[in-house]
Amino acid sequence: MKSMKASKNVSTIVTYTALVLGSVTMIFPFLWMLLTSFKTQSEAMAIPPKILPSGWELTNFFTALQSLPFTNLYLNTGLMILFRVICAVVFSSMAGYAFAKLNFPGKNLLFGLVLMQMMLPSQIFIIPQYQMLAKMGATNSIFALVFPGLVSAFGTFFLRQAYMGIPNEIAEAAYLDGCNKWQTFVKVMFPLTGSSMAALAIFTAVFAYADLMWPLICNTDLNMMTLSAGLSTLNGQYTTNFPVLMAGSLLAMIPMLILYLLFQKQFIEGIAMTGGK
Repeated sequence: MKSMKASKNVSTIVTYTALVLGSVTMIFPFLWMLLTSFKTQSEAMAIPPKILPSGWELTNFFTALQSLPFTNLYLNTGLMILFRVICAVVFSSMAGYAFAKLNFPGKNLLFGLVLMQMMLPSQIFIIPQYQMLAKMGATNSIFALVFPGLVSAFGTFFLRQAYMGIPNEIAEAAYLDGCNKWQTFVKVMFPLTGSSMAALAIFTAVFAYADLMWPLICNTDLNMMTLSAGLSTLNGQYTTNFPVLMAGSLLAMIPMLILYLLFQKQFIEGIAMTGGK
């Protein structure tokens, strides 16, 4: 009995030690970014590395604010996230419902194309997407930032799984009550996937926020860039002021921190619901 208890205690200690080490590994880059934002350039480049800054000054934050038009960057990023989330939720919900609950010619072929798009790297679509925007004269615009997110293969697959978890009897009961297919979708099925749509919205927002290559390609005007693309301009060709870059990165993290604090419950519920039927 004592040996079993001792073995359990050892297992618990090992588990918690592994979790603590994993947490420290994940938190350390953010902590280093925070500390570097208060350092001078010489302290940031010191060898061996200097962990704590000699003075906790806000000079780097003022320099970052003067170097980049953060008001425009916040606005562009917010609009891009907003419109991409709306497109992902609306269009992916309709497509996911059709693939999950409706029967129509070519259904399996079309869904195979959706899966194929998920398997291919997104970089393959950059050139044709840019050519389409260039022919429309829509570069250096908010529409250019939103354009790749008009259709979401991941969102279609994600919400298809959510709709497949809803019993068919609910739709059949709606038909018996006089609803057509559109009314059944809008009034009955669509509200039942609220948690999944919230999770998709958060996934889409995170993916859009982290998108760097596309905003740099479609918008060359600094005032029309997003936060990630704007921060990349702080990288010098030969030298980089890392404290200023880290200060700008901290300022750029604010929207995602707010988003996470506001919607972490919906995110967890959506993952839990779509993880099983």
